[in-house]
Amino acid sequence: MSETLEATETLASGHTSTYTRNNPYQSSVRINDLLTAPGSEKETRHIELTLEDGMTYTPGDAVGILPENRREVVDEVLEALHMRGDERVLDHYKVDIDLDEALRTRLAIGKLERGRITQMHKLAPENEGLKALAGAENKARAEEYCYGREFIDLLHEFPGVITSPQQLFQVLARLTPRMYSIASSQALHADNVQTTVRVVRYDAHGRTRQGLASGHLGDRAPVGETMPIFLHANGNFRLPADSSAPVIMVGPGTGIAPFRAFLEERQATGAPGENWLFFGEQRRSLDFLYQHELEAMHKDGVLTHLDTAFSRDQAKKIYVQDRMQERAAELYAWLERGAFFYVCGDATRMAKDVEMALLDAIAKGSNGTLDHASEYLSRMKKDKRYQRDVY
Repeated sequence: MSETLEATETLASGHTSTYTRNNPYQSSVRINDLLTAPGSEKETRHIELTLEDGMTYTPGDAVGILPENRREVVDEVLEALHMRGDERVLDHYKVDIDLDEALRTRLAIGKLERGRITQMHKLAPENEGLKALAGAENKARAEEYCYGREFIDLLHEFPGVITSPQQLFQVLARLTPRMYSIASSQALHADNVQTTVRVVRYDAHGRTRQGLASGHLGDRAPVGETMPIFLHANGNFRLPADSSAPVIMVGPGTGIAPFRAFLEERQATGAPGENWLFFGEQRRSLDFLYQHELEAMHKDGVLTHLDTAFSRDQAKKIYVQDRMQERAAELYAWLERGAFFYVCGDATRMAKDVEMALLDAIAKGSNGTLDHASEYLSRMKKDKRYQRDVY
Protein backbone atom coordinates (compact mmCIF):
# COMPACT_ATOMS: atom_id res chain seq x y z
CA MET A 1 0.00 0.00 0.00
CA SER A 2 1.08 3.60 -0.40
CA GLU A 3 -0.48 6.83 0.74
CA THR A 4 0.17 10.35 1.98
CA LEU A 5 1.33 10.34 5.57
CA GLU A 6 0.67 12.77 8.37
CA ALA A 7 3.52 14.24 10.38
CA THR A 8 2.83 11.76 13.18
CA GLU A 9 1.55 8.22 12.95
CA THR A 10 -1.46 7.71 15.21
CA LEU A 11 -1.90 4.06 16.01
CA ALA A 12 -5.12 2.15 16.48
CA SER A 13 -4.48 1.75 20.20
CA GLY A 14 -4.97 5.48 20.58
CA HIS A 15 -1.31 6.17 21.33
CA THR A 16 0.88 8.29 19.12
CA SER A 17 4.11 6.59 18.23
CA THR A 18 7.28 8.52 18.93
CA TYR A 19 8.55 7.06 15.66
CA THR A 20 7.46 8.70 12.42
CA ARG A 21 8.68 9.06 8.84
CA ASN A 22 10.83 11.98 10.07
CA ASN A 23 11.98 10.12 13.18
CA PRO A 24 12.01 6.41 12.25
CA TYR A 25 12.87 3.48 14.48
CA GLN A 26 16.15 1.76 13.59
CA SER A 27 14.82 -1.79 13.27
CA SER A 28 16.87 -4.94 12.65
CA VAL A 29 15.99 -7.40 9.92
CA ARG A 30 15.03 -10.58 11.77
CA ILE A 31 14.05 -12.75 8.81
CA ASN A 32 14.34 -12.18 5.05
CA ASP A 33 13.11 -15.32 3.30
CA LEU A 34 12.30 -16.02 -0.34
CA LEU A 35 8.68 -17.24 -0.62
CA THR A 36 8.66 -18.07 -4.34
CA ALA A 37 10.38 -21.20 -5.63
CA PRO A 38 13.28 -21.35 -8.13
CA GLY A 39 11.86 -20.94 -11.63
CA SER A 40 9.15 -18.45 -10.62
CA GLU A 41 8.82 -15.32 -12.73
CA LYS A 42 8.46 -13.36 -9.47
CA GLU A 43 10.69 -12.79 -6.47
CA THR A 44 8.48 -12.43 -3.41
CA ARG A 45 10.00 -12.18 0.07
CA HIS A 46 8.78 -12.52 3.65
CA ILE A 47 10.37 -9.84 5.83
CA GLU A 48 10.35 -9.69 9.65
CA LEU A 49 11.54 -6.51 11.41
CA THR A 50 12.14 -6.02 15.13
CA LEU A 51 10.09 -3.55 17.18
CA GLU A 52 10.84 -1.64 20.35
CA ASP A 53 8.69 -2.20 23.45
CA GLY A 54 5.58 -0.05 23.19
CA MET A 55 5.38 -0.05 19.39
CA THR A 56 1.95 -1.44 18.57
CA TYR A 57 -0.04 -2.17 15.44
CA THR A 58 -3.40 -3.65 14.44
CA PRO A 59 -4.06 -6.03 11.51
CA GLY A 60 -4.85 -3.80 8.55
CA ASP A 61 -2.08 -1.32 9.40
CA ALA A 62 1.07 -0.70 7.36
CA VAL A 63 4.78 -0.56 8.05
CA GLY A 64 6.66 2.35 6.49
CA ILE A 65 10.18 1.57 5.29
CA LEU A 66 12.73 4.26 4.45
CA PRO A 67 14.99 2.84 1.74
CA GLU A 68 18.28 4.23 0.45
CA ASN A 69 19.26 4.68 -3.17
CA ARG A 70 21.75 2.12 -4.48
CA ARG A 71 25.42 3.00 -4.08
CA GLU A 72 26.18 2.35 -7.76
CA VAL A 73 23.34 4.66 -8.91
CA VAL A 74 24.51 7.43 -6.57
CA ASP A 75 28.02 7.08 -8.00
CA GLU A 76 26.69 7.25 -11.57
CA VAL A 77 24.76 10.44 -10.79
CA LEU A 78 27.84 12.04 -9.20
CA GLU A 79 29.91 11.10 -12.25
CA ALA A 80 27.33 12.50 -14.67
CA LEU A 81 27.21 15.74 -12.68
CA HIS A 82 31.03 15.92 -12.48
CA MET A 83 30.73 16.27 -8.72
CA ARG A 84 32.66 14.53 -5.93
CA GLY A 85 29.99 13.99 -3.28
CA ASP A 86 31.66 15.97 -0.49
CA GLU A 87 30.05 19.25 -1.59
CA ARG A 88 27.81 20.74 1.11
CA VAL A 89 24.06 21.18 0.56
CA LEU A 90 21.04 22.10 2.67
CA ASP A 91 18.37 19.39 2.76
CA HIS A 92 14.58 19.98 2.85
CA TYR A 93 14.82 20.99 6.52
CA LYS A 94 17.88 23.24 5.97
CA VAL A 95 20.15 20.68 7.59
CA ASP A 96 23.74 20.92 6.30
CA ILE A 97 24.84 17.56 4.82
CA ASP A 98 27.16 16.41 2.07
CA LEU A 99 25.90 15.74 -1.44
CA ASP A 100 26.63 12.02 -1.23
CA GLU A 101 24.31 11.62 1.78
CA ALA A 102 21.65 13.74 0.07
CA LEU A 103 21.71 11.47 -3.00
CA ARG A 104 21.62 8.33 -0.86
CA THR A 105 18.93 9.25 1.66
CA ARG A 106 17.11 12.48 0.72
CA LEU A 107 16.51 12.69 -3.02
CA ALA A 108 14.45 10.50 -5.36
CA ILE A 109 16.92 9.64 -8.11
CA GLY A 110 15.06 6.52 -9.24
CA LYS A 111 11.93 6.30 -11.38
CA LEU A 112 11.63 9.40 -13.56
CA GLU A 113 8.50 11.53 -13.35
CA ARG A 114 7.27 14.28 -15.65
CA GLY A 115 7.65 16.93 -12.95
CA ARG A 116 11.42 16.42 -12.91
CA ILE A 117 11.58 17.38 -16.60
CA THR A 118 9.55 20.53 -15.91
CA GLN A 119 11.93 21.52 -13.12
CA MET A 120 15.00 20.85 -15.30
CA HIS A 121 13.45 23.01 -18.01
CA LYS A 122 13.17 25.91 -15.52
CA LEU A 123 16.95 25.75 -15.12
CA ALA A 124 17.47 25.82 -18.91
CA PRO A 125 14.41 27.45 -20.54
CA GLU A 126 16.19 27.74 -23.90
CA ASN A 127 17.02 24.03 -24.11
CA GLU A 128 15.02 22.78 -27.10
CA GLY A 129 15.02 19.14 -26.01
CA LEU A 130 13.62 19.94 -22.57
CA LYS A 131 11.17 22.45 -24.07
CA ALA A 132 9.74 19.67 -26.26
CA LEU A 133 9.00 17.58 -23.15
CA ALA A 134 7.96 20.27 -20.64
CA GLY A 135 4.55 21.82 -20.06
CA ALA A 136 0.98 20.53 -20.12
CA GLU A 137 0.85 20.50 -23.93
CA ASN A 138 3.65 17.89 -24.00
CA LYS A 139 2.25 15.67 -21.25
CA ALA A 140 1.77 12.54 -23.39
CA ARG A 141 5.24 12.85 -24.95
CA ALA A 142 6.87 13.39 -21.54
CA GLU A 143 5.08 10.41 -19.98
CA GLU A 144 6.20 8.20 -22.85
CA TYR A 145 9.77 9.45 -22.38
CA CYS A 146 9.70 8.84 -18.60
CA TYR A 147 8.43 5.26 -18.89
CA GLY A 148 11.19 2.88 -17.75
CA ARG A 149 13.69 5.71 -17.27
CA GLU A 150 15.39 7.14 -14.18
CA PHE A 151 17.04 10.46 -13.28
CA ILE A 152 20.43 9.24 -14.54
CA ASP A 153 18.94 8.91 -18.05
CA LEU A 154 17.82 12.54 -17.92
CA LEU A 155 21.30 13.65 -16.86
CA HIS A 156 22.91 11.76 -19.75
CA GLU A 157 20.43 13.17 -22.26
CA PHE A 158 20.71 16.77 -21.02
CA PRO A 159 24.23 17.21 -19.61
CA GLY A 160 25.38 20.49 -18.11
CA VAL A 161 21.91 21.76 -17.12
CA ILE A 162 22.50 21.22 -13.39
CA THR A 163 25.57 23.27 -12.46
CA SER A 164 25.45 23.36 -8.65
CA PRO A 165 24.66 20.65 -6.08
CA GLN A 166 21.88 22.66 -4.41
CA GLN A 167 19.94 22.77 -7.70
CA LEU A 168 19.18 19.07 -7.23
CA PHE A 169 16.73 20.04 -4.49
CA GLN A 170 14.88 22.19 -7.05
CA VAL A 171 14.74 19.42 -9.63
CA LEU A 172 14.24 16.22 -7.63
CA ALA A 173 11.41 15.12 -5.37
CA ARG A 174 12.03 14.07 -1.80
CA LEU A 175 12.82 10.39 -1.18
CA THR A 176 9.65 9.11 0.50
CA PRO A 177 8.92 6.01 2.59
CA ARG A 178 7.33 2.98 0.98
CA MET A 179 4.28 1.56 2.73
CA TYR A 180 3.73 -2.20 3.01
CA SER A 181 0.65 -3.92 4.41
CA ILE A 182 1.45 -5.71 7.66
CA ALA A 183 1.27 -9.51 7.32
CA SER A 184 1.26 -10.46 11.01
CA SER A 185 -0.79 -10.22 14.19
CA GLN A 186 0.93 -8.78 17.23
CA ALA A 187 -1.09 -11.23 19.32
CA LEU A 188 1.27 -13.90 17.92
CA HIS A 189 4.38 -11.79 17.25
CA ALA A 190 4.77 -9.30 20.11
CA ASP A 191 8.25 -8.03 19.27
CA ASN A 192 8.25 -7.82 15.47
CA VAL A 193 6.30 -6.74 12.42
CA GLN A 194 6.11 -8.80 9.21
CA THR A 195 5.36 -7.97 5.61
CA THR A 196 5.31 -9.50 2.12
CA VAL A 197 7.33 -7.80 -0.61
CA ARG A 198 7.58 -8.46 -4.31
CA VAL A 199 11.03 -7.39 -5.51
CA VAL A 200 10.70 -5.41 -8.73
CA ARG A 201 13.48 -5.95 -11.28
CA TYR A 202 13.41 -5.11 -14.98
CA ASP A 203 15.50 -4.06 -17.97
CA ALA A 204 14.65 -0.87 -19.82
CA HIS A 205 16.51 1.41 -22.24
CA GLY A 206 19.65 -0.71 -22.06
CA ARG A 207 19.91 -0.69 -18.26
CA THR A 208 19.02 -3.11 -15.46
CA ARG A 209 16.63 -1.45 -13.00
CA GLN A 210 14.96 -2.32 -9.72
CA GLY A 211 12.30 -0.97 -7.40
CA LEU A 212 13.68 1.38 -4.75
CA ALA A 213 12.44 -0.21 -1.52
CA SER A 214 11.84 -3.70 -2.88
CA GLY A 215 15.34 -3.75 -4.39
CA HIS A 216 16.78 -2.59 -1.07
CA LEU A 217 14.93 -5.38 0.75
CA GLY A 218 15.85 -7.91 -1.93
CA ASP A 219 19.57 -7.13 -2.20
CA ARG A 220 20.72 -5.03 0.75
CA ALA A 221 18.73 -6.12 3.80
CA PRO A 222 20.21 -9.40 5.09
CA VAL A 223 19.38 -10.68 8.58
CA GLY A 224 20.91 -8.32 11.15
CA GLU A 225 20.93 -5.29 8.83
CA THR A 226 19.31 -2.09 10.15
CA MET A 227 16.25 -0.58 8.44
CA PRO A 228 14.59 2.70 9.44
CA ILE A 229 10.86 2.01 9.88
CA PHE A 230 7.66 3.37 11.45
CA LEU A 231 4.13 2.04 11.90
CA HIS A 232 1.12 3.64 10.23
CA ALA A 233 -2.51 3.05 11.15
CA ASN A 234 -5.10 2.31 8.48
CA GLY A 235 -8.47 2.69 10.22
CA ASN A 236 -10.31 2.05 6.95
CA PHE A 237 -9.15 -1.57 6.76
CA ARG A 238 -10.22 -3.39 9.89
CA LEU A 239 -11.64 -6.72 10.99
CA PRO A 240 -15.29 -6.46 12.14
CA ALA A 241 -15.79 -5.44 15.77
CA ASP A 242 -18.14 -8.42 16.05
CA SER A 243 -15.76 -11.40 16.08
CA SER A 244 -18.60 -13.74 15.07
CA ALA A 245 -19.16 -11.95 11.74
CA PRO A 246 -18.09 -13.95 8.65
CA VAL A 247 -15.18 -12.54 6.64
CA ILE A 248 -14.47 -12.90 2.90
CA MET A 249 -10.96 -11.90 1.77
CA VAL A 250 -9.65 -11.54 -1.80
CA GLY A 251 -5.86 -11.15 -1.91
CA PRO A 252 -3.91 -12.30 -4.98
CA GLY A 253 -0.12 -12.00 -4.95
CA THR A 254 1.27 -9.80 -2.17
CA GLY A 255 -2.34 -8.79 -1.50
CA ILE A 256 -2.31 -11.84 0.79
CA ALA A 257 -0.34 -9.84 3.41
CA PRO A 258 -3.12 -8.21 5.46
CA PHE A 259 -5.23 -11.37 5.29
CA ARG A 260 -2.45 -13.43 6.82
CA ALA A 261 -2.59 -10.84 9.63
CA PHE A 262 -6.41 -11.10 9.82
CA LEU A 263 -6.29 -14.90 10.01
CA GLU A 264 -3.54 -14.92 12.63
CA GLU A 265 -5.53 -12.42 14.72
CA ARG A 266 -8.74 -14.43 14.51
CA GLN A 267 -6.85 -17.62 15.30
CA ALA A 268 -5.06 -16.04 18.30
CA THR A 269 -8.22 -14.50 19.75
CA GLY A 270 -10.42 -17.54 19.11
CA ALA A 271 -12.85 -15.49 17.02
CA PRO A 272 -15.84 -17.71 16.12
CA GLY A 273 -16.56 -15.99 12.78
CA GLU A 274 -16.04 -17.99 9.57
CA ASN A 275 -13.22 -17.01 7.20
CA TRP A 276 -13.07 -17.40 3.42
CA LEU A 277 -9.94 -16.59 1.41
CA PHE A 278 -9.51 -16.23 -2.35
CA PHE A 279 -5.82 -16.29 -3.30
CA GLY A 280 -4.33 -16.15 -6.77
CA GLU A 281 -0.89 -16.25 -8.38
CA GLN A 282 0.79 -17.63 -11.50
CA ARG A 283 1.73 -21.23 -10.59
CA ARG A 284 0.81 -23.38 -7.61
CA SER A 285 4.19 -25.15 -7.47
CA LEU A 286 6.21 -21.91 -7.60
CA ASP A 287 4.07 -19.03 -6.33
CA PHE A 288 1.71 -20.30 -3.61
CA LEU A 289 2.69 -17.78 -0.92
CA TYR A 290 2.36 -19.10 2.67
CA GLN A 291 0.97 -22.36 1.26
CA HIS A 292 1.68 -24.54 4.30
CA GLU A 293 0.33 -21.98 6.77
CA LEU A 294 -2.88 -21.45 4.80
CA GLU A 295 -3.46 -25.16 4.24
CA ALA A 296 -2.89 -25.81 7.96
CA MET A 297 -5.42 -23.08 8.83
CA HIS A 298 -7.88 -24.67 6.40
CA LYS A 299 -7.35 -28.09 7.94
CA ASP A 300 -7.77 -26.69 11.47
CA GLY A 301 -10.98 -24.90 10.54
CA VAL A 302 -9.65 -21.36 10.97
CA LEU A 303 -10.11 -21.01 7.22
CA THR A 304 -13.59 -22.24 6.34
CA HIS A 305 -12.91 -21.98 2.60
CA LEU A 306 -9.61 -21.61 0.74
CA ASP A 307 -10.17 -20.95 -2.97
CA THR A 308 -7.09 -20.60 -5.17
CA ALA A 309 -6.58 -19.47 -8.76
CA PHE A 310 -3.25 -20.15 -10.47
CA SER A 311 -3.47 -18.40 -13.82
CA ARG A 312 -0.63 -20.18 -15.66
CA ASP A 313 -1.38 -23.76 -14.58
CA GLN A 314 -3.79 -24.35 -17.46
CA ALA A 315 -4.29 -23.12 -21.03
CA LYS A 316 -7.12 -20.75 -20.10
CA LYS A 317 -6.06 -18.29 -17.42
CA ILE A 318 -8.08 -18.45 -14.22
CA TYR A 319 -8.13 -15.54 -11.76
CA VAL A 320 -9.64 -14.90 -8.32
CA GLN A 321 -12.67 -13.21 -9.89
CA ASP A 322 -13.36 -16.42 -11.85
CA ARG A 323 -13.36 -18.42 -8.61
CA MET A 324 -15.74 -15.87 -7.11
CA GLN A 325 -18.14 -16.36 -10.01
CA GLU A 326 -17.97 -20.14 -9.57
CA ARG A 327 -18.94 -19.71 -5.91
CA ALA A 328 -21.40 -16.84 -6.49
CA ALA A 329 -24.41 -18.46 -4.78
CA GLU A 330 -22.53 -19.25 -1.56
CA LEU A 331 -20.74 -15.91 -1.66
CA TYR A 332 -24.10 -14.11 -1.72
CA ALA A 333 -25.39 -16.33 1.08
CA TRP A 334 -22.43 -15.25 3.23
CA LEU A 335 -23.18 -11.58 2.46
CA GLU A 336 -26.79 -12.12 3.50
CA ARG A 337 -25.48 -13.50 6.81
CA GLY A 338 -23.63 -10.24 7.36
CA ALA A 339 -20.20 -11.13 5.95
CA PHE A 340 -17.56 -8.42 5.59
CA PHE A 341 -15.83 -8.35 2.20
CA TYR A 342 -12.18 -7.26 1.78
CA VAL A 343 -9.92 -6.90 -1.23
CA CYS A 344 -6.19 -6.08 -1.28
CA GLY A 345 -3.78 -5.69 -4.19
CA ASP A 346 -3.56 -4.12 -7.63
CA ALA A 347 -5.97 -1.21 -8.10
CA THR A 348 -5.70 -0.87 -11.87
CA ARG A 349 -7.32 -4.13 -12.98
CA MET A 350 -7.72 -6.76 -10.26
CA ALA A 351 -9.74 -4.66 -7.81
CA LYS A 352 -12.11 -3.52 -10.56
CA ASP A 353 -12.59 -7.09 -11.86
CA VAL A 354 -13.22 -8.34 -8.31
CA GLU A 355 -15.84 -5.63 -7.75
CA MET A 356 -17.59 -6.60 -11.00
CA ALA A 357 -17.59 -10.27 -9.93
CA LEU A 358 -19.01 -9.25 -6.55
CA LEU A 359 -21.77 -7.16 -8.17
CA ASP A 360 -22.56 -10.09 -10.47
CA ALA A 361 -22.82 -12.48 -7.50
CA ILE A 362 -25.15 -10.06 -5.69
CA ALA A 363 -27.34 -9.59 -8.78
CA LYS A 364 -27.62 -13.34 -9.38
CA GLY A 365 -28.15 -14.18 -5.73
CA SER A 366 -30.87 -11.60 -5.25
CA ASN A 367 -32.49 -12.17 -8.67
CA GLY A 368 -31.91 -8.49 -9.21
CA THR A 369 -30.34 -6.16 -11.72
CA LEU A 370 -26.84 -4.69 -11.65
CA ASP A 371 -28.44 -1.43 -10.48
CA HIS A 372 -29.92 -3.28 -7.51
CA ALA A 373 -26.53 -4.91 -6.86
CA SER A 374 -24.88 -1.45 -6.91
CA GLU A 375 -27.33 -0.23 -4.26
CA TYR A 376 -26.62 -3.34 -2.17
CA LEU A 377 -22.86 -2.71 -2.46
CA SER A 378 -23.33 0.96 -1.56
CA ARG A 379 -25.05 -0.09 1.65
CA MET A 380 -22.16 -2.46 2.38
CA LYS A 381 -19.69 0.39 1.89
CA LYS A 382 -21.73 2.66 4.18
CA ASP A 383 -21.77 -0.08 6.85
CA LYS A 384 -18.00 -0.61 6.33
CA ARG A 385 -18.67 -4.20 5.26
CA TYR A 386 -16.80 -3.61 1.96
CA GLN A 387 -13.22 -2.47 2.48
CA ARG A 388 -10.32 -2.12 0.04
CA ASP A 389 -6.59 -1.70 0.45
CA VAL A 390 -5.46 -1.21 -3.14
CA TYR A 391 -2.39 0.36 -4.71
